[in-house]
Amino acid sequence: MMRRFVADLHVHTLLSPCAAVEMTPRNIVWHAVEHKIDIIAITDHNACDNIPAALEAAKGTDLTILLGMEVESKEEVHLIILFDKMSQMKEWEQFTKNHMSGRLNDVARFGAQFIVDADDNLIAEKPELLLASLTAGVAEISEQVKRLGGICIASHIDRPIYSIISQLGFIPPDVELAAVEVSRHMSVEHAPMRIPAIGCLPVITASDAHVMEDFVNGPKTAFYLEQPTLGEIRQALLSQNLRKVVV
Repeated sequence: MMRRFVADLHVHTLLSPCAAVEMTPRNIVWHAVEHKIDIIAITDHNACDNIPAALEAAKGTDLTILLGMEVESKEEVHLIILFDKMSQMKEWEQFTKNHMSGRLNDVARFGAQFIVDADDNLIAEKPELLLASLTAGVAEISEQVKRLGGICIASHIDRPIYSIISQLGFIPPDVELAAVEVSRHMSVEHAPMRIPAIGCLPVITASDAHVMEDFVNGPKTAFYLEQPTLGEIRQALLSQNLRKVVV
């Protein structure tokens, strides 16, 4: 049966050095269930180590966890990457590791990068600097994501930094995007008029949460789907088989 699903496809855990320590997978899951959010994507910066904890924490609930990452290209463009399967995510993680800067995190400057389990127990601190550009460009990233069967969404394209528009001025024709995301500062309805470079691409919004208040109160996107899966969301972005983005 088709129904409306509320989704937040851009959520950071405390693995992202700019996120608050309250952003543990378990706490995110608890708040998602409490506030009737149906689907979330865990999208830490250039890393995916806290996804297993989120999947474990969500067991026994109606919440769907999508496997994601927010990557930064060599042009300093932020992109949301989403996959169906952990095997795809692991292959993507290796691609990311192969294109890391090689620099170590400066905790005093950027913040700690915590890996935890589903009960909020500290497993490790990730030593690699995650707030840094990869050596791969946007075209190479989108091509690799497509090869692995995932989708690529341009993050917060209305922002003056770290967006594909701010960094490149346009969306290159060789960059395959499933959608573009706008921040809380721009409405989905007004985005195509305000940013003509969007063209005919679908527009979504998300919280880009780094603190819990932003996750709870930040913007979400509703999808009309039969099941809460990435495959169904892909169809909704293409307006296929009665699936759609609900504005």
